[in-house]
Amino acid sequence: MKDLRRYLALKYIQYLVLSSSNAVSTLLGLLGSAYTMILLQSSKVSFKSTAVLISSLAQADILVFLSLVYDLVLGSFGAGVSPAASALARILLTANTHVSCVLLSCVAFEAYLITFLPLESRPLRTVRNARLISRVIWMLVAAECALFLMDDHLRASSSVGLLFQLSSTAAALLRSLSYILGILLRIINVYIYYKIFFSISPR
Repeated sequence: MKDLRRYLALKYIQYLVLSSSNAVSTLLGLLGSAYTMILLQSSKVSFKSTAVLISSLAQADILVFLSLVYDLVLGSFGAGVSPAASALARILLTANTHVSCVLLSCVAFEAYLITFLPLESRPLRTVRNARLISRVIWMLVAAECALFLMDDHLRASSSVGLLFQLSSTAAALLRSLSYILGILLRIINVYIYYKIFFSISPR
């Protein structure tokens, strides 16, 4: 549907084009996700693997909403909030960004398969596989954010020792890996849609 394509375009701009989020893109993203979740409940939408991925993408914006609410709650307490507690809102945004970027890349890869390998890829493009992929992505990002939270907690408590060194090293490596992966996903998505665009353009 055109509305879902517009929503995907909005999300690609928000997460894979803009260098950083801003109030306008965040608000549009939240409104788009709310509308998309309602739209996906309609019987007019064929609930296939792509719809499963888009549904998970829309649900990821719940983390943004929770982050905003958490910021409001923290603001009401003022300076009495610990650094580790204030880091939770940032971790929620990180989780949202990472989940959204990977899911958008999954949608792009599926579009590539549909365009160039429609019959060969049909056994892979199932609702069951899409749900499995979504769960795995959420689990990996949850583990990543748990490590970041533990590292922030240890830093805030001025901990020393082997656990602090391990968590600090692992968190630093993971942040570097996330940055590199983000760049690669941008390149891959541009390449995929470049190929798709020129494959369907009139010659």
